[in-house]
Amino acid sequence: MAEVLVDADFVQENGPEKLDFKRRLFNDMANIVRPTTIIATSSSGLTCSSIQLGMDKSSRPERCVVGHPFNPPHLIPLVEVVAGEQTSSETISTTMEFYEKMGKKAVHVKKEVVGHVANRLQAALMREVMYLLQEDVAGVEDIDKAMSYGPGLRWGVMGPNMLMHLGGGEGGIEYMADHLLGPLMSWYAPEDPQVTAELRQKWVSGTRQAVDDRAYRQLAKQRDEELVRLLNVRKEWDSYAETSKNPVAE
Repeated sequence: MAEVLVDADFVQENGPEKLDFKRRLFNDMANIVRPTTIIATSSSGLTCSSIQLGMDKSSRPERCVVGHPFNPPHLIPLVEVVAGEQTSSETISTTMEFYEKMGKKAVHVKKEVVGHVANRLQAALMREVMYLLQEDVAGVEDIDKAMSYGPGLRWGVMGPNMLMHLGGGEGGIEYMADHLLGPLMSWYAPEDPQVTAELRQKWVSGTRQAVDDRAYRQLAKQRDEELVRLLNVRKEWDSYAETSKNPVAE
């Protein structure tokens, strides 16, 4: 490890989600790298603060930060940057700049919460999937179809808040806040779905039926190839959006 890290300016750690392991690893790495080297963890389940609490003062916990990528990380641009209680503002700004220069889309998560931002949004969606299955509203395959051919397509272009603004027409987000936000809140189920053994089996069986004996590698290859195509379209859209925002004067 020393040979690899000794000249590094930035270290991305991807070890197991075990707190004691992370603390030992961070202290070990800190004794090898330069004093200015930033050490980032990919953790989604452990906070940076909890790791820093187990670091020696000499390990300089202020240069430690969460840099959480999204799977598959070699394709998905998102990285969530989260400070711990001891992380310096310079570490945050340098980390954001580092990821952006790599072509990533860095998001500064301002508060430590389990799951950060993207995984929490995903968890909220999965909660609703379980509710729809529990209430026999739709099957697994139709739920996936509704997402991938509906809001999933739009969310790949703009986030839910910008799309709500567009949904308000000329009245924009203010119109949606006045007329739709209340009714939307009333859609919430009175209580969370109970993931019983029966509901679990319903979810697993429905997903297996949709998989239809296709191998993991086959599905992963399909996912990655489609992601590459979508990312190429997204790059064109980003370029167009930037040009539209800042038109060149003739």
